[in-house]
Amino acid sequence: MSMTDPLGDMLTRIRNAQRAKKSDVISPASNLRENVLEVLKKEGYIEDYEKVNVKPGIDELHIKLKYFEGASVITEIYRVSTPGRRVYSSVKDLPRVYNGLGISIVSTPQGVMSDNDARKANVGGEILCQVF
Repeated sequence: MSMTDPLGDMLTRIRNAQRAKKSDVISPASNLRENVLEVLKKEGYIEDYEKVNVKPGIDELHIKLKYFEGASVITEIYRVSTPGRRVYSSVKDLPRVYNGLGISIVSTPQGVMSDNDARKANVGGEILCQVF
């Protein structure tokens, strides 16, 4: 059976694993998921991730979650743009998550980046998810 929202699936896996206090989580690999994880790692929301080849042609992402003093670093993580309702924003209309304390992850023509990087590069795009 095919999955309709692979990115939403990965975000839900991360959310569920952090609520269960797991140290790591496994998700099927794709380029979009890997780019989103790279932004999460760069912004300090996860420790690390690794792409592992399970079988020829099948890869998995092993994601190491981050905790600070027993509490998960990610308080909220949710999908904004879904397959049924795409949400696009120009650079001047990019939303600020909790007045700049959180980030939006944006898919731009220059690649997947955080909202702060998109403002610096002066590009808008599709708002994939928000993290706080």
